[in-house]
Amino acid sequence: MNLTKANLIRTWQSRSLSIVLFAYVLISVLAAVQGLTAGPKTYIPGGRPYIDYNNFRIFKFSFYHLIQGKDIYQLFPDDHWDLYKYSPGFALCFGLLSWMPDIIGLLLWNLINSLCLYAGVRLLPGISDEKKSWILLFCLLEMLLSIQNTQSNGLMAGLTVMAFALAERRNYFLSTLCVVFSFYIKIYGAAAFVLYLFYPDKLRLAGWSLFWMLFFALLPLLVVDSHQLMLLYRSWLHLLLNDRSASTGLSVMGILVSWWHLDAAKNIVTGAGIILFLLPLVYVRHYRDLHFRLLYLANLLIWMVIFNHKAESPTFVIVMAGIGIWYFSRQPDVMDKVLMILSFLLITMSVSDLVPAAVRNDFIRPYGIKAVMAIVIWCRILYEQMTFRERAVGSSVER
Repeated sequence: MNLTKANLIRTWQSRSLSIVLFAYVLISVLAAVQGLTAGPKTYIPGGRPYIDYNNFRIFKFSFYHLIQGKDIYQLFPDDHWDLYKYSPGFALCFGLLSWMPDIIGLLLWNLINSLCLYAGVRLLPGISDEKKSWILLFCLLEMLLSIQNTQSNGLMAGLTVMAFALAERRNYFLSTLCVVFSFYIKIYGAAAFVLYLFYPDKLRLAGWSLFWMLFFALLPLLVVDSHQLMLLYRSWLHLLLNDRSASTGLSVMGILVSWWHLDAAKNIVTGAGIILFLLPLVYVRHYRDLHFRLLYLANLLIWMVIFNHKAESPTFVIVMAGIGIWYFSRQPDVMDKVLMILSFLLITMSVSDLVPAAVRNDFIRPYGIKAVMAIVIWCRILYEQMTFRERAVGSSVER
């Protein structure tokens, strides 16, 4: 028995990343099969039934609506439920999958989401392969939840982590591509631009960022004229402004409303969040320390969700990536271990079938319990940054 256990441990230590890669591919396949074989569902009582993988259909048809010269930010009830809320550039890029049969396109979309995060974590400097594997395993169930809903959250998390890892390697061309593309998927991806304060060659970073911003902004001109493109951007802006005023999500704002009925102005809450997020940047001398930079990456990933008015349960794969990087990039103390366990239980397991439906529906969801531990750990990270002492990370610090 001991020999078998030792062999398992050695196998894990030597092949952990390969094992996790297999797990990420497996959940991508399983989620695709589940979506393709599930029956239709309705989104309002007595409403029209729609195909189970509705979000994928929104992305898919956004491409066709774009090339047909339609306003892609209107409702198209004959094709899918709900509105398309991303950029015209992303709608065009999704055309690479839209033309494929759903059985192939859906699987590839799941793989893009899961493997982007895998690749981003794999590229992180200063963390051993085994700890990278634990980060990815920690995110696995949340990734499954996200791709079961065919959302883009795994891709958002992966692009942000990859942008950081590529900037560490001074590959600014691809790093800025990751940040800008994430912005054209969901605008809060632009928060990752703050990471570039840590690196030299600011002009190169600014130049490549501007290049990619213009590239994706003008890319739809391949299929629409300039007048139609301007109409689309105005329609997108109008949609985003109205969408912001109509929801609070699993966020700091949502907690204020559901717990204390404090309907504070969203701009005030967001402004306070931005100030706190930027506060550690006053310690310029710490920029050279990889551990400080990894802490800021973890801070960013969690911040993008807890101050996002549209955060929902599948969005928390981004949070778990941040928590995983925070925990496994350092030597945790007892308090950190407690917070890690609680975050897994209250963020990931709280919405699983292991929790009675009555508890989920009457307590977990109405009171935004998933957001609570994310906020607590974000505050912990912020405290660590504000009281930071320089130290080595792992056994191979890269700069």
